Amino acid sequence: MAKKIITQGAPETQPAQSKHEEFFLKYKNAIIGAVVALIVIICGIIFYNNHKKGQLKEAQTAMATPELSMQLGMSQLQQSTTMFDSKLFEQALNGDSTGTAMGFLKIADEYSSTKAGNLANLYAGLCYAHMDKWEDAVKYLEKFDDVDDYLISPAALGALGNAYAHVNQLDKAVSTLTKAAEKADNILMSPIYYIQAGEILEGQGKKADALKLYQKVKGMQSMSQSSPHVEMIDEYIERVSE
Repeated sequence: MAKKIITQGAPETQPAQSKHEEFFLKYKNAIIGAVVALIVIICGIIFYNNHKKGQLKEAQTAMATPELSMQLGMSQLQQSTTMFDSKLFEQALNGDSTGTAMGFLKIADEYSSTKAGNLANLYAGLCYAHMDKWEDAVKYLEKFDDVDDYLISPAALGALGNAYAHVNQLDKAVSTLTKAAEKADNILMSPIYYIQAGEILEGQGKKADALKLYQKVKGMQSMSQSSPHVEMIDEYIERVSE
């Protein structure tokens, strides 16, 4: 499930907050892109599976209404994701001028009890993040229910954590990003979220807390794989240890 991703206590000073804004901007494209790519894959799988189910069960009238609702929701979601992939975020949110595609907001409302409606909340949040409308991004990302997918779940939490940071809910950002890192539990995603949370803590003057997160990243150096974030972690540790 890349373009923008990114909280509760306020930083000590405005300059401290501005100091770390560049860090958020540095990673927002990569993280949101990861979320989007994964969601598109999952949506495709869900759509295919439900389409097949619909073909096999179309004669079962007792199941017709929920099956049809699910199929229609996923069909609309697929149309809106096409616009999303084309960076037509306003249209992806509100639908196209022809009325063919409903848009994520309407899908989330009309198919709220389905997987399509749930995923539409996540997509809507990401659209608003791309548009730098962070209050709205938080609203819809919070509505997304965890699908318990080992890729989508941590990426969605990472997106929400970054959105919290953009609206200056820094404590929430730290908590959510840390949770995203723990849920990801891998060398590729976890270091990013731990470092982001650590940067926020540094901006709040909480160097000891930031150090704990950086040390978690340092501990990943023993894994067989590596990442640029792990390799550069000594710089972060040295900075907060001064």
